[in-house]
Amino acid sequence: MNNSTNIKGRGAQKNVHNRFLKDVHETRADFLEYCRKEGEEADKNKTAYISTFPKTIINKVKSPDVGMEYSLNPYQGCEHGCIYCYARVTHEYWGFSAGLDFERKILVKQNAVVLLEEKIKKKSWKACPIILSGNTDCYQPAEKKFEITRNLLNVFLKYKHPVGIITKNALILRDLDILKELAKDNLVSVNISITSLSEETRRVLEPRTASIKKRLDTVKILSENGIPVNVMLAPIIPSINSHEILPMAKKVSELGASSIAFTIVRLNGAIGEIFSDWIRKTMPDRAEKVLHQIESCHGGTLGDSRFGNRMRGEGKIAEQIRNLIKLARLKYFKDKKMPRLNRTLHEKYKNGQYSLF
Repeated sequence: MNNSTNIKGRGAQKNVHNRFLKDVHETRADFLEYCRKEGEEADKNKTAYISTFPKTIINKVKSPDVGMEYSLNPYQGCEHGCIYCYARVTHEYWGFSAGLDFERKILVKQNAVVLLEEKIKKKSWKACPIILSGNTDCYQPAEKKFEITRNLLNVFLKYKHPVGIITKNALILRDLDILKELAKDNLVSVNISITSLSEETRRVLEPRTASIKKRLDTVKILSENGIPVNVMLAPIIPSINSHEILPMAKKVSELGASSIAFTIVRLNGAIGEIFSDWIRKTMPDRAEKVLHQIESCHGGTLGDSRFGNRMRGEGKIAEQIRNLIKLARLKYFKDKKMPRLNRTLHEKYKNGQYSLF
């Protein structure tokens, strides 16, 4: 892997044009502008945290193939820098690039906790699992500073409301105390993303994520504490991690995971350009092979927006990947499954009856 010329600690190696802006120079960079006015040299690789105050925080998920009904994202943009991340294109709606801006300009939803409590206390709200991180990781590095996710979990616990979590960061173990309390009433499940058993692969694909060892330890510790864990072998990228499906499945099963899920990488919109630029710089010897194999999974293109096909892929390579997942489930997860989260307690606690117990 040749990454000697790469921007250290980042996935994307450039910014790409925002499709919603007529001119790329319309994008404002308040952080850099401030540095210029103060006569300082701007650190172009520094992360800027931008406070936002949205009107709503819970999103109704309309996509039929995602497997969740509601999501909540305390942060927009993600410093983890995963080069393949499907959420990159959402940064364009905020006036930023899906490339380096996605990793370096993190929007912090400062009123997320207040909005969540207001929503789930409403008489019209019926308990349904809300997934933290449907878009970007709720335990990304910003969480160390702002602790919004921890405060959200306290709200879910207070009102006995079911919650799911998607993350690839061992920082989740900081909140083990709250997770254990939620688990007592079957109110929480965790999805841990593991893309490889190779630390070298992890470093180039996901430069600011927790190490593979820490993620594997996280699966083990959560499982030992009665918190159900589904491991996301996602995304599977042909000729990068596709050969690791069975070893990864075996390992996480041994550590206590209850199930596995997968997606095949898809590079929609600007992500195709970002990934192509990255792989030609990072893995020049196999770049074209990988890109062609990804295209073969999506009808000749790098991306696919068709529900049902977009994450499962099509063609011979996609079929081979699906067959390996089936075999992995049969060999290592035959008698395991994720529990259905408890929806029955929230109505009592929402109405204040918790004070009687």
